[in-house]
Amino acid sequence: MNCKLLTKKYKNSLRFLPILVLLLSVHCMEAQQLEAYIQEAQKNNPTIDAIRTKYDISIEQINAVNSLPNTEFSAGYFVSEPETRTGPQQAKFSVKQMFPWFGTITAKQNYASSLAEEDQIEVEIALKKLRLSVSKAYFNLYEIQEKTEVVKENIELLSVYEELALNGVEVGKAGAVDVLKLQMQKNKLSDQLVSLQNNLEAEKVAFNRLLNRENSASIALVDTLQLPSEELQISAIKVYPELSKFDESLGSLEYAEAVNQKESAPKFGVGVDYINVGTRTDMVIPDNGKDILMPMVSISIPIFNAKYTSVTTQNKLRKKQIVATKNQRINELESRLSNAIAMRNSARNSVEIQLKNIELTKNAEDILMRSYESETLDFRDVLDIQEMQLEYQMKLTESVSEYFKQAAVIQYLVD
Repeated sequence: MNCKLLTKKYKNSLRFLPILVLLLSVHCMEAQQLEAYIQEAQKNNPTIDAIRTKYDISIEQINAVNSLPNTEFSAGYFVSEPETRTGPQQAKFSVKQMFPWFGTITAKQNYASSLAEEDQIEVEIALKKLRLSVSKAYFNLYEIQEKTEVVKENIELLSVYEELALNGVEVGKAGAVDVLKLQMQKNKLSDQLVSLQNNLEAEKVAFNRLLNRENSASIALVDTLQLPSEELQISAIKVYPELSKFDESLGSLEYAEAVNQKESAPKFGVGVDYINVGTRTDMVIPDNGKDILMPMVSISIPIFNAKYTSVTTQNKLRKKQIVATKNQRINELESRLSNAIAMRNSARNSVEIQLKNIELTKNAEDILMRSYESETLDFRDVLDIQEMQLEYQMKLTESVSEYFKQAAVIQYLVD
């Protein structure tokens, strides 16, 4: 076994090196692939369906408030018929309709519309959060997939070392203990590989559930994620529509107070009473047995209006609460943005460092292999180099994944 085969194996493990010189953030096909999964999740996710249904209910509430109070009908029969000049009263029928104060129904419709708008914003918030969740899950899958490939390549690399050691035993350049150490390291990596493969399957199930798909549905992952050559300048958070929900809530309280003021005004009603009058048989008089028809007007005055005063006070306190909550949320999001930017920049720096470290391990490996042609190879150094190589490749994969996860968080906060 010569150094050429070893170098070929090793080069396969350095597929991350071109990342330093790539100019695009994500290849067009890769971006389309992730976007397709996001769109599928937004279309099929049960949580989104539930929030959208809540919005539909809110829309229907607008129609519910566009109605008058129930029309009142009543009927009565006189067991003891009171006598009147024109005859005995036998039965009474009444109908009455109350009306709210002018503009009350319009105020209620405006309030219901503002609540529906809040629910619409909730839909948009849920869609953005789902986009972030799918993106993070996707990059997590990518990380596990890449780690799996790294471990496989290192197992292959150890197989090459093992063959070198076996050949070295025959010619006196290596000992049997070296072979055993290499085999133990291979077993260790094989165990790690099984763990990663199981973890990958579990993460695939979680990803498919986000998309509301079958657990075993296939997932297409990119081979390589590409870092941008430079970062975009970020001025401030927007987090639309999360922050706009606070503004909409303040507007809803204005409409709620308008409804409260209208309901504290008098209510009026109109109606009519009809009384059936029997015919007198003891004498003949004008209008004998003539029924009675009595139109009526009524008014309801809220003399004890402490309830409405209390609602006004509550609305003022709720406004104060919403403003304070919004300011606190802005502070939290500002901190989250700052942390995401710092972690993204650290991930980029780590990528560059790990690539340099991988290149150094390659140089060290070349030196060891050249020395093997003329003298005994110290396989302790070989194992040390292999372990360092594995560590750097794992860190590189984690850093690339972390970069894109934090980029997704930043996109959520500023778009």
